Order: sequence, then structure tokens, then C-alpha cells
Amino acid sequence: MRILVISVGRAAKAAEQDLVERYLARLRGGLARSAGVGEVEFVEVADGRAASPAVRRRQEAEAVRARLPVGAELIVLDERGQAETSAALAERLRRHIAGGATSLVFAIGGADGHDPELCAAAGHLMSFGPMTFPHQLVRAMLAEQLYRSFTILAKHPYHRG
Repeated sequence: MRILVISVGRAAKAAEQDLVERYLARLRGGLARSAGVGEVEFVEVADGRAASPAVRRRQEAEAVRARLPVGAELIVLDERGQAETSAALAERLRRHIAGGATSLVFAIGGADGHDPELCAAAGHLMSFGPMTFPHQLVRAMLAEQLYRSFTILAKHPYHRG
């Protein structure tokens, strides 16, 4: 299985991006592979450039859809989504891996959020809570939670919850 994180907008070289790289390196160090995941990748798509937020969201959704692998399971990060515990996210990943999914995609929206049609097409809406976070911080938070999930699955002591 492959895990792909598609994020709207460009990541600046900043502390948040350093965190993403740190957790990706840990995952790629064998932890993800031992759980049956061959690849974990973060990719970016351009922000929409339209004047209208609705049109920008539509443009961004089209860019996300263009990067979706065929048959991918889509999880959209959205403030209206379900807040989960780290253990629940680990269990969701385990079910996708055990169920034979070929690709699991997490979509992080731009400044205006996600297009409603993309949300409707998702298999799951996930939230880090009701607060709004900058997309660069969400990338780092998601990278850490993916790492934490795989440590939970491996019964590694990183997660003490």
C-alpha cells in the first residue's frame, strides 16, 4: 500500500517542513514497510488563483483529483470532520492495510478549505479539532500522527497513551 498526502499550497523551508521531513525519514526507515506500506509521500498542488473562494476551492479540488491514484481511498482533513484519537487513526490505517487498499490519500486544503464535492467524494472527513491551523502546521501534525500510528501498530513505546 501507498500513503500519499496531497497538500494545497507550497511549503516554505521552515521549522514545520523540517518536522515533516523528520517524521517521513522515521517512517521510511522501515517502520511503514514493516506494516505493509511501501511508500509514504507528501506532494503539493498549487493554490487556486480565482478571485472567488468557491472557484478557488473548485480549482484546488481539481488539482487534488488529478493527483489521486486510481482506486485510492480518500481522507479529507476538514474542520467539520471527525476528531479521532491517535489509536483510532492507527486502527483506521490497519484496516486499510488489511483490507488490501492500494493507496490511501490524505488531502489538506488551502486557505479557503475544501470544495464540498471533494468532501462528498471522500471516504472519511478527519479533523484535528475545531480550530483552524495553517496548512504548514497541519502537514507537520499529520506527519507526526502517521508516525505515531505506525508506532502504535508496531507496539513501539513512542506512544504512551
